[in-house]
Amino acid sequence: MWGIIPAAGNGTRIQPLAFSKELLPVGSRQDDGTERPRAVSEYLIERMLQGGADKICFVISRWKFDILQYYGGEIGRAAIVYAVQPEPKGLCDAIFRAAPFVDPGEPVLVGLPDTIWLPEDAFARLPGDKLAFLTFPVARPELFDAVVTDGDSRVREIQVKRDGAESNWVWGAFSMPGTVLHDLHRLWRRRRERDEYIGTLVNAYLASGGEAVAVPAGTAYVDVGTLGGYREAMRLLAEANAAPSIAPFPVAARHIAGRRR
Repeated sequence: MWGIIPAAGNGTRIQPLAFSKELLPVGSRQDDGTERPRAVSEYLIERMLQGGADKICFVISRWKFDILQYYGGEIGRAAIVYAVQPEPKGLCDAIFRAAPFVDPGEPVLVGLPDTIWLPEDAFARLPGDKLAFLTFPVARPELFDAVVTDGDSRVREIQVKRDGAESNWVWGAFSMPGTVLHDLHRLWRRRRERDEYIGTLVNAYLASGGEAVAVPAGTAYVDVGTLGGYREAMRLLAEANAAPSIAPFPVAARHIAGRRR
């Protein structure tokens, strides 16, 4: 199973930083009894590993090689590969940079590396036979991509950063069979690669007869790409660490820390 992590964005909302936003320290982990800072992207990788991913593709820009230096070629039981997005052309373009690696028979997980969400095992709750969005309730859906469904959880429309969104449930991650990834890639190419957001492409996919479902299993979702989001993430982690809901990510943590001593 593949995990695709689009990490080529500039992170302008939280700059200036001296490193890629995906390596922003958020919270901490224990490594052989020593507390160490934890990169925000580790939370997504942790969730992908719990969801069954054994291969991770980071999509990075040409100047984000600190991500490669941080993670190297493996983390826990998962091998890591890197694809380069030459120009910042949006989320669709970034995700499809990973398509050459993915066999149509392999399932795929996709998430955003500057987010933290609960529950951490939510990827396992998504069906594996169709495009499925993990959705979260938020107070301001107009800042995200709201997912509108019918009574049977089938996705009717994704409303991309729309004022007056019909739903306060937004997608935070999604999964699909490899065949659907390649179907979406072909559709995007037929549409002359004009879709920047995954939501507009999925709307075209649905209009052409495709199917997607929403799974409202998310309980908390924080975008760490802003200073306010960073503060909210620290609050969420403080509350979660008071209960045993966020594990310390032991295997990957030892791999990362051991390479830096």
